[in-house]
Amino acid sequence: MQGLYAIIDHDALRAGGITVIEQARALLAARPVALQLRAKNSSARDTLSLLTTLKPLAAAAQVPLFANDRPDLALLAGCDGVHLGQEDLPLAEVRRLAPELKIGVSTHNLPELREALAGAPDYVAYGPVFPTTSKAKPDPCVGGAGLREAVALARAASCPLVAIGGIDSKAAPLIAELGIAAAAISALLPAEGLGAEERARALAARLLGHA
Repeated sequence: MQGLYAIIDHDALRAGGITVIEQARALLAARPVALQLRAKNSSARDTLSLLTTLKPLAAAAQVPLFANDRPDLALLAGCDGVHLGQEDLPLAEVRRLAPELKIGVSTHNLPELREALAGAPDYVAYGPVFPTTSKAKPDPCVGGAGLREAVALARAASCPLVAIGGIDSKAAPLIAELGIAAAAISALLPAEGLGAEERARALAARLLGHA
C-alpha cells in the first residue's frame, strides 16, 4: 500500500459547507489507495446512509471503502473494510464477527504498534507523525524518526503501514522515500484557490514521489 489514503471527515466538511458526496467524488477522482468515512458525531443511521451511498461510487472508481470505528455499519453498507481505534472492538473480535472485512488499526506508539501487528491486521496506521488539527486531543507526535522505526517494525511483520497526522505537501517527500501510504483530511479540503480534487491529485502525486 503506497500513496494517498483519503479520509472524509464529516464534521470538517459540515463546518465548511461541503457535502460528503461532493468531497467523495473529488477525492475518488484522484484514485487514492483507500477512502475512509469518519463520522464521529453522526448517528448510526446517518452514517449507514452515507456509507451506503458512498459504496457504489468507491466501487466504480475501484477504491476500497472503509468505515471508521463501526464494523457493524461496514457490514450493513457492504464496505470493503473497517478502521479500528484503540478504544474500538478488538481486532480478533471483529475478525470473528466479519471475516470478510479488511481491518486497519490505529496505533500511536511502539507498544500499541507491536500489539496490533501481533494480530496481523490488513494494515496499521501510525501517528500523529506531525501536529494535526483533525483531533481535539491528539497523541504526542512521533516525528520522522519515530515513523521510520515504525515502518521497519511493520515491514518485518509484512504489514502495510499508513502514516497519519499532519500529512501535507511538506511531509510528502518523507512518505515517498519510505514507500508507504499516508492518510490526510485537512490537506484534502478546498483551500488556497484549489478544489478538493486538485489538492488530492497534487498530494497523491507527491506522496508517490512524482512531483
